[in-house]
Amino acid sequence: MKTFAACLLLCLAAGVPAGAADVSPIGKVLEMIGGLQQKVISEGEASHKVFAEFSEWCEDRARQLSNSIKTSEGQMQDLKARIEKDAASMEAFSTKIEELATSIASDQAELDAATKVRENERKDFVAEEAELMQVVDALSRAIAILEREMDKAGGASLVQVKSAGSLAQALAAMVQASVISSTDASRLTGLLQQQRQAQQANEDADDEDDGAPDASVYEGQSGGIIDTLQDLLDKAEKQLDGLRKAETTSKNNFEILEQSLNDAMKFSSQDMEEAKKGLATSTGSKAKAEGDLAATSKDLQADKEAKAQLHSDCMEKAEDFEAETKSRSEELKALAEAKKVLQDTTAGAADQTYSLLQVASQGRSGGRAETQGVQVVRFVRRLATEQNSTALAQLAMRMTSAIRVGSKTGDDIFAKVKSLISDLIKSLEMEAAADVKHKEYCDRQLGDNEEKEEDKQDEIGKMTSKIDEATSGSEKLKEEVAGLQKGLAALAASEQEMSRLRAEEKALYDGNKPEMEKGLEGVKLALKILGDYYASEGKAHSSADGAGAGILGLLEVIESDLSKGLAEMVAAEEEAVAEYESESNENAIEKTQKSQDVKYKSQEALDLDKAVAEAKADRSGVQKELGAVQSVLKSLHDECDGKVEPYEEMQRRRAAEVAGLKSALHVLEGEAVLLQKRGGARRLRAHAAA
Repeated sequence: MKTFAACLLLCLAAGVPAGAADVSPIGKVLEMIGGLQQKVISEGEASHKVFAEFSEWCEDRARQLSNSIKTSEGQMQDLKARIEKDAASMEAFSTKIEELATSIASDQAELDAATKVRENERKDFVAEEAELMQVVDALSRAIAILEREMDKAGGASLVQVKSAGSLAQALAAMVQASVISSTDASRLTGLLQQQRQAQQANEDADDEDDGAPDASVYEGQSGGIIDTLQDLLDKAEKQLDGLRKAETTSKNNFEILEQSLNDAMKFSSQDMEEAKKGLATSTGSKAKAEGDLAATSKDLQADKEAKAQLHSDCMEKAEDFEAETKSRSEELKALAEAKKVLQDTTAGAADQTYSLLQVASQGRSGGRAETQGVQVVRFVRRLATEQNSTALAQLAMRMTSAIRVGSKTGDDIFAKVKSLISDLIKSLEMEAAADVKHKEYCDRQLGDNEEKEEDKQDEIGKMTSKIDEATSGSEKLKEEVAGLQKGLAALAASEQEMSRLRAEEKALYDGNKPEMEKGLEGVKLALKILGDYYASEGKAHSSADGAGAGILGLLEVIESDLSKGLAEMVAAEEEAVAEYESESNENAIEKTQKSQDVKYKSQEALDLDKAVAEAKADRSGVQKELGAVQSVLKSLHDECDGKVEPYEEMQRRRAAEVAGLKSALHVLEGEAVLLQKRGGARRLRAHAAA
């Protein structure tokens, strides 16, 4: 920033001596200050226009990135929800497939076991039936032979049978008499033993039991043998009948079980195919959603990075513009103050000899000391301009005053100027040492508190992010719950409407079917009556066979239409029933799923709300701690940031000032020595001349 002293030096550097032009040096300075003001104002207007355009671009770009980030976050939430839903569906379908596979395997194993048991039962039945049929056949033939032989006179062939003491002996005698074969006798003996074992097992049986008589009570008469054999035949036939009934019952039970298991396996296989299709669909949907989620996440991260970079760039540009504007305002303020001071204070001094150039042009009045003093003043002024130092500018003014006063009073100019320079050097060195200590204190305190502030801000940022995420999740879940509840209400209304329509369709079907059947039977009866009549012969009059044939043809068409309509009506009703049952089952599944989703999502939303409340309480505590840290930081900045000029620049400038002043002091000291030597030489020459 150019100050009044710098402007004055520019004027002096221009080499304008007093009275060389119509415009005085003060007037020239005022003109230059006015021109500089206009230049600074023009530059500020141009900078403001550029910054306004840049700010508008920053806002538009930030708004675009924010919208893109919000859209991407919403898409990610939807994609995550879809992935979770597909994962749940996949798990449900996998579980269902495993259960159905287990059920099918169990049913198949049960069917195989039942089939094997049935085959064994069938084999046993065939063998027992064949044996019983042979026994029945043998008994029937034996009874027939005995009855036939008894009708013969004498019956010599049955003498041994009649004299037999037991049924076994009677059977043996019948074999010898060729009444029955030995194989039949063996079968009858076995049947008799079975009957005897059954009677022995029945401890409550009495002597008047209707069963076959025991061999011990057998009466050796042909009539007794026939009765005994007849009783055995009745029991054998009864046993055969019971065996066949048991076989029929066993067969029917197996067929029912077989049909039931086959139907169960058929429906389970159909359900498994549907579950496999659902699993494939959910797997594909989940894979696609995961791919979209990865791409969206990448885009979101890129947008966030771009927004952060944009914020950094725009803030940096804004800070630069603010600093530039502030600096420009300070410059204009300094120029205005300098201009006002010059206008108010230099009106009467405009004609006075104050210019260093004028002082230098006064001839030999001041001598070499004044000339060297002017050179040192110029050096100090140039250094003040280069370092933008107010202290050096003030020193130059005091040095000028000292030279001007010394030239009039005859005082030692070098001593005065050296004293001024030495005092300023000491002051600058003391200020530098104090600034170093203050800088160390400020750096240490600011560093510690800024680190605390950053930690608290990071903690608050994490908490805020967690709160925002939980709040967004809760709102999303509540929206989903509301949607599910709305879906459940719509599903209930749909079920009610579907049931009402089904009832109307059923009532219409129940009313129309009997009418159709009745009409069809009537047409069939009419066809029979007319067909029988016109097909008969020997009519007593000339019947209208042609017209009758047309009527019959029309009735046949009507019968076909009615039959087709009845079949279509039945098929439509069956299809409607199947569709209604299918829709009802699907609605029940959907209702269960949505009800469970409402339950789980509502609980999850409550948990998130609780977590948000706890996080907000924690964040409030951290914010209080942050407020305390920021209060300390504000007091430190008020104490440490009082100077606009950076510490490093101030130190560099002060070092340059001290170095320059020491150089000027060295020049003055060397010049003083030279003047002393020359003064001594002049005195020697004067003494020699005397």
